This record gives sequence, structure tokens and C-alpha cells, in this order.
Amino acid sequence: MNKMNYKLNNQEEEKTGFVNTIKGFGKFIGGELRPLILALLFVIISSVSSIVGPKVQGDALDDLLKNRDLNNLLGFVLLMAVVYVIGAIASYGQILVTGRLGQRVLFKLRSSVFNKLQSLPLAFFNANRGGDLISRINNDTDKVNSFLSEYLIRLIGSVFVLVGIAISMLLLNVELALLTLSVTLILFIITQVVSPLLKRLNRVSLDATGNLSSQIQEGLSAFKVIIAFDRRDYFEDRFQEYNEKNYLASVKADIANQSLKPIYDLASNAAQIIVIVYGLTLIKEGNLTFGILFTFFTYTQRFYDPLRIIASIWSNVQLAMAAWSRIQEIQNMNSNLKVIEDTMDHSSEPVNDIVTFKDVSFGYDIDNPILKNINIELEKGKTYALVGPTGGGKSTTAALMARLYDPTSGIVEFYNRDIRSYSSEELSSKIGFILQDPLLFTGKVGENIKYGNPELENLDNEALYNELKKIGLEKFIDKFEKGLDTEINNNAENISLGQKQIISFIRTILRKPELLILDEATANIDTVTEELLQDIINKLPEDTAKVIIAHRLNTIKKADQIFFVNSGKIDKAKDYENVQDMILSQKINS
Repeated sequence: MNKMNYKLNNQEEEKTGFVNTIKGFGKFIGGELRPLILALLFVIISSVSSIVGPKVQGDALDDLLKNRDLNNLLGFVLLMAVVYVIGAIASYGQILVTGRLGQRVLFKLRSSVFNKLQSLPLAFFNANRGGDLISRINNDTDKVNSFLSEYLIRLIGSVFVLVGIAISMLLLNVELALLTLSVTLILFIITQVVSPLLKRLNRVSLDATGNLSSQIQEGLSAFKVIIAFDRRDYFEDRFQEYNEKNYLASVKADIANQSLKPIYDLASNAAQIIVIVYGLTLIKEGNLTFGILFTFFTYTQRFYDPLRIIASIWSNVQLAMAAWSRIQEIQNMNSNLKVIEDTMDHSSEPVNDIVTFKDVSFGYDIDNPILKNINIELEKGKTYALVGPTGGGKSTTAALMARLYDPTSGIVEFYNRDIRSYSSEELSSKIGFILQDPLLFTGKVGENIKYGNPELENLDNEALYNELKKIGLEKFIDKFEKGLDTEINNNAENISLGQKQIISFIRTILRKPELLILDEATANIDTVTEELLQDIINKLPEDTAKVIIAHRLNTIKKADQIFFVNSGKIDKAKDYENVQDMILSQKINS
């Protein structure tokens, strides 16, 4: 079975240009066609006003010099006022429309990235750091949104103004227009040369920001350990290391992003000098009027103002493209845990076996298998124990039973059916998985108990308590200060590990799983709490199969079958004493 490389930043960077990036944005702005058209209409109106205004001014100057009549000047002034007021209203309308458009696009973009993450398998999250993923959801999507909601419209408006002014200049005087616009060709070449560097440096800066976010998250989540070992200095040194890398990458990106602006300023000044010198020559020869020269000079300023805007926007374009490439890395990921069609005939087969391994091999690294050609069968209603040395493959075996991974070869069957033919919803409704370190969410005890259980999610606390009472679980809830209303803070630091496990056990038991996997679920708690948790397990239906992973052998004395997992093999132990001999033999051999 094929293995996928889920490591981000480890793929060959996609060679996407500006046009392809815009196409990639299409699915997020496609449903916003009406406001997008309205925004573009406002941009066109605003651009037209900036093109028409200088022409009206030039005509007014020529009329004043020719006729010496101030009465006509008032008409020109009123016309200019109307043109510029319309332009200002259009600019304000564009700001309103794009502001709202941007927030809707950002919402859809973040939802899309988050939903994609939800669809990816555990192997993806094992390969990538949580802080970097958070940075991609928050920081990178914000960069893309800024481009879509602000810079893209401004870029389109600037291009429209450039084209409009260029055409107007050519209509006024072809010779002077070509000479003035020749400077633009040099700018275009420079921009094309610099753009790949801008994108690369911005990508490095965004990656550095993601790494810094990961380091902060890692340090804060382990702060209790840092304090206990008095290693704040280590955390500070690591933070400073990543912070300095982020600082240097950001400085390089910022310098590169601003590098085009002075070049565009110089080009603007050069073009204005060309207009004045050559324009006065044409006036002396009688081939140009002062009004047209004034219009040309104003057009030159107006022409290079959008170019300056494009220069400043272009760095944001490259930043957005770099951010988009990081987002696309996630979007292009696909789960290797595909649901396949069940083609087996089950009409005459017994259903007593709940899990069957048929020649199963697995390795996180395909060249280093952890399990090799495993064949085991688990029956309904029985309790199984997996024991063996650390790293022997116990948790991996359990993970294959729950289809957190697929085997590299062989087949795992669930109820005599290829486990890959079950949807994730079907498996989660039939399989309960309790870990050594339970995961609880910020909220109340009742909310955590109802989590992931469609049958309970709409119950209020009173109804939920009655459900617990029916199966004798209310006594465990009564141990909490406020019962189901007890608040659980961030990381559940305000309750004990035993209380966390009680909530986790109750949450799982209420789902009535047909297969319950306990992965060192009682390893870090006292014997009294362990007995309480055993009482909770006893509330399960009699035909529920249980798989217990444990290092403490006293927790597996009552198991119907004990498997010794080590060196890629799974061996059956004859009895409790036999497994002790197997462990002793393994220690001697090692």
C-alpha cells in the first residue's frame, strides 16, 4: 500500500505565476461575482475621473491663453469639480464593497484550509508542527485576503489608469507619448527580474514566522515541565534562536519589498524631465500648445503614480503568492486512508471475530517495518492485552485496529470485512480509543462528555444526568464540585489527571463501542482511580471486545488472551506466568 510524504516545506515548490495564482483564488471569489463586479465598476469610474480631469485642466489653460475670457474658466472649474467628486464617491464605494468582500473571502478561505486539515490522517500531523499549521491558517490566509480585498482591486484600477492615460497621451501627441512611455519598458524588465527574488524571500519570511509560532506553542504547552526542571534558560535560548531567524528573514524580505519604489520614483522624475524638455521644444516649433504640455505633464505624474502603487503592491502580490503556495501545500494534500468498496460476500460468514490481521506489516518508514506479517484474531466479548518493551509496536498495533493508519501490506478486517471499506463515521461509532493523556476541551464537564456523540449532543445537563443515572455513572459526576457544570479551563489544568480520565472513560462508554482500546489509559493514575475506571468499563455491553495496552502486568491479569509484541512479531502468551517469562527472556537477550 502506497505511503505518502506528508511533510510540508519538503515538496518541490510549485512553479505558479501571477495568472495561475489568480486562477487558484477563483473558487473563493467565484460566489462573490456581484460585489466583485460592483467594486470593479467603482474602480473604473474612479480611474476615468483621474484620466478626464487633466484633459479638462489642459483645455481650460488653452482656452484662457487663447481667449483671455475668465467667464469660461468658471465652467471648466465646475466640470472639474463634478469629475473629481464622482471619482471620490466611486473610491469610497469601492472601499466599502471590497472591505465586506474581503472578510467573506477570508472566512471561506480559512474554513477551506481548516476543513482540509480535518480530512487529513494522523500521519500528516505527526510530520508537521502545530504552530506552523496555525500560522498558515491565521497569518497566511490573512496575507492572501489582504491581496484579494485590497491590493487586487487597486492593482486592476492602476492598470486601467495606465492603459487609459497611455491611450490619451498617444491621441494627444504620438511622438512625445512614445518617448515618455519608453521609460516604462525598462521598469517592466526590472520588475520581471526582481519578482522571483521577492517571492522567494517572502516565502522564507513566512516559513520563519511559522517556525517561530511552532516554537512558542511548544514552549508554552510544556511550560509546566520547563518550570519543574528550571530550564527557562533553554526555552529562552530556543526562542531567541527562532526569533533571530524570523527577524533576519523579515528584514531581507522588507528590504526587497521596498527595493522597487526608489527605482519607480527615479523613472517618474526622468519621464517628467523628458516631457518638459522635449515638450518645450515642440511648443517652440509650433507643434504643441501649453495646454497640451500641461496635460502631458499631469498625465506623466498620474501615469507613474499608479506605477508607484504597483511597485508597492507588487511586493504584497509576491507576499500573497508566497502565502498562497504555503496554503496550497495543505490544499494539495490528500488522505491516503481512502474508503474502498466492499466486494466480499458476507452472507455465510460468522461474525464472531471483530478484528482480524491477515499477514499485516507496517512501518512509519517503509524501509524499517515495525510489524512483520502479523496474523491475529480478536473475538467479540473478550479482553486482550498487548504487552512488550517500549517501541515494540503495541500502540502501532492498536492504531491499525482503529485505522489511524493503513498497513503497508496485508489486510486488517473488522467483522470479517476489510476495514478500509468502512467510513470514518462508521468506525468512530464502533470503536472507542482511550489514551494515556486524555484530551479535554475548554468548557464544562457535560460538554466534554457529550462531545462526538450525536445521541447526546442536544441534551441539557438534567437529561444528560438522567442518562448517566440509568447505567450507574452519576456517582462519578457527583465527585466534581459542580457536577456537569464544572468548568474546565485551558488544557484542563484545574482538574486532576484521574478526573480527566474519568470524563474520558464516561465519554467513551456512553458511545457503547463494540471495540474498546485502552492505550496505557491507567498508567499515570493511582490504584483507587484505576478501580473506579474499571467500574466504568464494566458498564459496557457484554459483547464489547477490549484491547488493553499496559506496562503494569497487574492490570492485565484478567485478560482472556495476552499478546507479547516485540521485534515486529506478536506472540500469544499461554497465561499470565508465561508472559512474565517472555518479558524476562527479552530483558536477558537485550
